[in-house]
Amino acid sequence: MPNENENKCADKNLDRRRFLKSAAVGAAGLALSSCSSSSFQAFFQDHFREMDKDELLSTLKRMEEEYSKKYGKKFTVSAEAPIDETLFGYGLDISRCIGCRRCVYACVEENNQSRDPQIHWISVLRFKKGDKWMDLENSTKYYDPEKVPEDGYFYVPIACQQCENPPCTKVCPVQATWKEPDGIVVVDYNWCIGCRYCMAACPYGARHFNLTDPGLPAEEVNPKTHYLGNRPRPRGVVEKCTFCIQRTRKGLYPACSEICPMGARKFGNILDPESEIRYLIDKKRVFRLKEDLNTLPKFYYFI
Repeated sequence: MPNENENKCADKNLDRRRFLKSAAVGAAGLALSSCSSSSFQAFFQDHFREMDKDELLSTLKRMEEEYSKKYGKKFTVSAEAPIDETLFGYGLDISRCIGCRRCVYACVEENNQSRDPQIHWISVLRFKKGDKWMDLENSTKYYDPEKVPEDGYFYVPIACQQCENPPCTKVCPVQATWKEPDGIVVVDYNWCIGCRYCMAACPYGARHFNLTDPGLPAEEVNPKTHYLGNRPRPRGVVEKCTFCIQRTRKGLYPACSEICPMGARKFGNILDPESEIRYLIDKKRVFRLKEDLNTLPKFYYFI
């Protein structure tokens, strides 16, 4: 585990906003001068989309070494590229969801989310039967029955909607978040300055801020990661669902889809006319959340 000085040093180098403030008063050089070579390199690395092949490989190697040292496990940090002619889409059968929230905790484990304080990329909203399920503000995600499903209720899981027209990416002042060719909206955590404009712009409440150091026990960490996905995040950045980019770009299902005991969750390439997700979109009665906002989510609900 890193000592206290190393943590302070890493914080200084990863927090660009604080660095820029220091630069304004001439203290930035002094702040960085006492940091390790690794932290120095992390601060000055290029944006993910601007790295050449050598710089990217060097960055991935450096991260693997840092995470392996911190968590005591051999880490892999990939940068698997989008698959050609692929546009990922997600489907959820509301009539099958029983509100068990296995998807929530599978997502936490797979994507290295903080346990203390808890950060959940998926929320399962509970509605009374007869309520308008589009009225997200009047739902509740805090329920604790002895068993599910409960009589008189139905459930609507919600996460990042992976909008085709995402408002969150347009407001980022440092272009730390963007939409990939396969439709996944991603974040370069090394470039996020924690301003939270993206959180304010997201109409689905799908982005989450690391207000303090993420509590991620070493024995529970998932060492198979992607640069734009589930690698451990530092304090002070915004994070979100990435359709399990570390899995789906290798042909696997997202963790939440794989664990669902009711088969309510579907995933696939919506450009493929033979895919299950495309069949469901074409044949089922399909809804998308807040369609009037023209965000064009690639997360489809059907019944």
